[in-house]
Amino acid sequence: MLEVVDLVKRYGPVTALDGFTLSVASGEIVGLVGHNGAGKTTFVEIVSNLLRQDSGHVTIDGKPPADVRGQVGVAPQHIALYPTVTVREHLVLFGRLGGLRRAALDTAIDDLAVLLRLTDLMDRRTGRLSGGQQRRIQAATALIHRPRLMLLDEPTAGADLETRQAILDVVKQRAGEGAAVVYTTHYLPEITELQATIAVARDGRVIARGTYDELIEGLPGEVRLTLDNEEEISVSTTEPTATLIDLLNRAERPVSAVDLRNPSLDDLYHSLAARDAS
Repeated sequence: MLEVVDLVKRYGPVTALDGFTLSVASGEIVGLVGHNGAGKTTFVEIVSNLLRQDSGHVTIDGKPPADVRGQVGVAPQHIALYPTVTVREHLVLFGRLGGLRRAALDTAIDDLAVLLRLTDLMDRRTGRLSGGQQRRIQAATALIHRPRLMLLDEPTAGADLETRQAILDVVKQRAGEGAAVVYTTHYLPEITELQATIAVARDGRVIARGTYDELIEGLPGEVRLTLDNEEEISVSTTEPTATLIDLLNRAERPVSAVDLRNPSLDDLYHSLAARDAS
């Protein structure tokens, strides 16, 4: 569905993208992760036809982004809504921009209002709503026309639990219906819940691609014991079960708590950075 090959984008002396390559199939959710400055937002802006790359190629269903605007839905990282406009008016506007009319538009609005828990907010001005409510509205504007490609750039940043769950549920539903999804996030639990594959961006390019299990294979987690005298024993290990058994057998005092920490995204970043430096 989405094919991005060797994208390069420079801003004067700064190279935002440096050979960025990524493919996303229909029905696939890709969790795009990376520290700030990795090029994630620039990539989203080029694919959504808001920026033009210096070199490289982007195709959506075999066509350039400019030819398939109606098939792409974008939720930008920063809230981009009209504060004096109501929720319903937003959805009507973006639905019409996506090609919806009359009954089809009404049905799409009603469906999203329920899915994103907006029913009681439809006639309120967005500037008077909470940040979490605005996040749901922004997601709705990206999804209203049922795009075949969804670009969601940190759609739950700063959101409450209700907003986060509502957005995740809709993303899973739309992917199940065949949409390709690029979901930029810093939250590993969201990637896990979405059953997404992962693309790790660093210095303007994708440096690792695969499932979570594939990417963290061989990375150490941590086993931590708390003894009844509040002393803590912490061990980094790639074999948590065996390490836990060994620690329990060697503990000289009763154990009051056990904590197992799996490898995190930060562990993965550090591992990949060390690999690149070697």
